[in-house]
Amino acid sequence: MTTLMTTPPARVPVTIITGFLGAGKTTLLRHLLQKAQGHRIAVVVNEFGSLGIDGEILRGCGVEGCREEDIVELTNGCLCCTVADDFLPTMEALLDRADPPEHVVIETSGLALPKPLLKAFGWPTVRNRMTVDGVITVLDAPAVASGRFADDPEAVARQREADPSLDHDNPLAEVFEDQLNAADLIILNKTDLLDAAQLEAVEADIQRLSPRPVRSLRATEGRVDPAVLLGLGAAAEADLDARPSHHDAEGGEHEHDDFESFVVPVPEQLSVERFLTLLQDVAARYDVLRMKGFATVQGKAMRLAVQGVGTRFRHEFDRPLTPQDSRTGHIVVIGQKGLDKAAITSALTADSASAFVA
Repeated sequence: MTTLMTTPPARVPVTIITGFLGAGKTTLLRHLLQKAQGHRIAVVVNEFGSLGIDGEILRGCGVEGCREEDIVELTNGCLCCTVADDFLPTMEALLDRADPPEHVVIETSGLALPKPLLKAFGWPTVRNRMTVDGVITVLDAPAVASGRFADDPEAVARQREADPSLDHDNPLAEVFEDQLNAADLIILNKTDLLDAAQLEAVEADIQRLSPRPVRSLRATEGRVDPAVLLGLGAAAEADLDARPSHHDAEGGEHEHDDFESFVVPVPEQLSVERFLTLLQDVAARYDVLRMKGFATVQGKAMRLAVQGVGTRFRHEFDRPLTPQDSRTGHIVVIGQKGLDKAAITSALTADSASAFVA
């Protein structure tokens, strides 16, 4: 593997990892930390919701030299909306350390727009001390292939003809396109779930949607050599005009009123299989975009970590449970506005012995 840079640069390079909910950003970042070969990499994790699942996953990654203080977690907000309040003080604190990081990696919320974050690097307190080495956009290949982020042009045309006053904006498509437009490198993740023809079709769609030629790589489980991810030298903060956003005309402002998030405490489960079936059923019944979190399972001494995109879930036992750990787990639920919170909570918190199965 190519050796990463060891001489501290004049300006600390920053890599921004973006991508829609469940694309695999945390998995990619975890792999990067495991292969970092002892380099001082500080990680800033931002999540949409009040419970920091991704930071907890990274802290439990078991990487030698990955210090607790090198993972900074910002929850219940979006960096693109809280630059002055959250982002800038965090960057300044990292730079002012006695042993500042050699590289900073920011994992944005799955609903974040990268461009306002890029603009923040022009702020006087950081512009001469940091540079955006590159924006890496992680895409969920099966989600793109299924058309999750695309409108049906004929259906939209019919709707406009019927009522031209209707607002036909697709919030999923807008966030997806903004994240794609900002990219210096695109990681097409979960490619093992598609065949060759589907992958080629997705790659063609990406090139068609991208405002400029951007390199893309296929990946499974976020396994990409850190030497490919770091050292892009893009200086993205100086190239904003080449990275169009749906919100450029609004001064870079946007809100997340189209989405909502809440946390559900869940009881100890009878089995992994039964719990996953329940999660899949709830996701399908209530059109949930994303679920992630932790649970305990009867007879198991390890904590169960689960992550789902729609009805596709992955799981692992990530660390041993301690006597101090509660047997109550927590699941973050994210979806478009109007989720039936009461019904979802009722389904997930039902007695695990009688939890329904579709």
